[in-house]
Amino acid sequence: MSQNKNTTVPNSTITRDLRELDKGTENIYESIVVIGKRANQIAVDVKEELNGKLAEFATNNDNLEEVFENREQIEISKHYERMPKSTLVAIDEFLNEKIYYRNPSKEQD
Repeated sequence: MSQNKNTTVPNSTITRDLRELDKGTENIYESIVVIGKRANQIAVDVKEELNGKLAEFATNNDNLEEVFENREQIEISKHYERMPKSTLVAIDEFLNEKIYYRNPSKEQD
């Protein structure tokens, strides 16, 4: 996700025209499934990336009394909180035709 900086994706929800969502698939429900599956992929990638960065700050001691704040860790967390949600990124990718998808049941017909 870090190599794919999406500066055009809004950080909050916006009103969408539903007719735009079903242009590629001819079915709004199929479009929503494609967007949902892509959003899950993006969320998993971002979560793995965040966990990898936060693992650098992990300590071997499990002592609750020695909890301290690490400014770098807080900045990393704030950065990921400011990023657009995975569903917004997936919708943007779908509308800009950056997602490859296929429906095997349609291919059989």
